[in-house]
Amino acid sequence: MRSLQNQFILKLLEETMKHVSFKEIPLEEVSVEGAKGAKIRWLIGERDGAPHFAKRMFEIEVGGHTPYHIHDFEHLIFVLDGLGELVTENGKSQMNPWDVIYVDPNMKHNFVNIGDKPLIFLCSVPFEVKKEVKKNPFASGKANNC
Repeated sequence: MRSLQNQFILKLLEETMKHVSFKEIPLEEVSVEGAKGAKIRWLIGERDGAPHFAKRMFEIEVGGHTPYHIHDFEHLIFVLDGLGELVTENGKSQMNPWDVIYVDPNMKHNFVNIGDKPLIFLCSVPFEVKKEVKKNPFASGKANNC
């Protein structure tokens, strides 16, 4: 009986989680007008059952960039490798490995590779923008006991 329960739990976990090497996820061209040498891997998204956010990995070739664009949701960035610039209406800021970057909603921006090897970064975005936001105390940095 116990073995049957364990098999059921393992099967449920297999169906509700994803655990793969990023190399198994296709690297696709960013085909939006204004992009040059930009590629994306959709690491986790709606098709994986994620209810709120997508996690993407961008690879920007030397001299490449994402399109200069604007939208009504934020970007949460973590730089893995390479050297880049975040370009916004407020100017440029350098992107280095291990940097954490927050891009505000409705801020025109793009990411430019200014280095001599690919610029690689993780980017999380929400699936939809909610008009009324309920604050999560565990995400605010004020509650750290979970």
